[in-house]
Amino acid sequence: MGCRVLVLLLCYWFEGNIRIISLDDVTSIIVAQYQMLPQGAAMSVIGYKRVSSEGQNLDRQDLGEVDKVFEEKLSGKSAKDRPALQSMIGYAREGDAVVVYSIDRLARDLRDLQDIISTLNEKGVSISFLSERLTFSAEADDAFAKLQLQMMGAFAEFERNIIKKRQAEGIAKAKARGAYKGTKKRIDRAKVHQLKADGLFTYKIAEQMGISRMSVHRILNTETA
Repeated sequence: MGCRVLVLLLCYWFEGNIRIISLDDVTSIIVAQYQMLPQGAAMSVIGYKRVSSEGQNLDRQDLGEVDKVFEEKLSGKSAKDRPALQSMIGYAREGDAVVVYSIDRLARDLRDLQDIISTLNEKGVSISFLSERLTFSAEADDAFAKLQLQMMGAFAEFERNIIKKRQAEGIAKAKARGAYKGTKKRIDRAKVHQLKADGLFTYKIAEQMGISRMSVHRILNTETA
């Protein structure tokens, strides 16, 4: 008889019963077990997008096709204060590639920029900036690319400092005219509802929260506790 017709006198434990299985069954079991073994993680392309404020649009930063993207709407002045950036760095694994639209989207502080790139490269992760057409990896040692990074990073930091200076000058002029009101105060809406549930009158809630009665009425009438 041919091999495929032979029935192997092998015992296979299946749901508590002894079964006699064929050669084809044995092959299927071996293949299935092999497929369950770790095969090594494939390289991931990871995107990172950042804008400075809620009103800005992240969609303009076209990164092409990526496996996962991290986004945030925060200032680029400090790397440690950006949760999405830190999550991206923690998520990246050896062999992965990070893609960012431009250098100033990753950082506006030269030291932060260098630290982020070094941290990723030390993990075996490359990083590319599409706008500047620059890529940095642990294997590559491109002196000209590093020089470009230093120059563009320094310019991004300089630009940020100019923006801050202009903002400070604008605030000073507004204060001199009596037109500066400062940053809009954020109201703890949940606390307003809690104080109301505790039996406080509207004017008492307004006094305790440091807001107007109109604001209290608006929160209580338009939101559900």
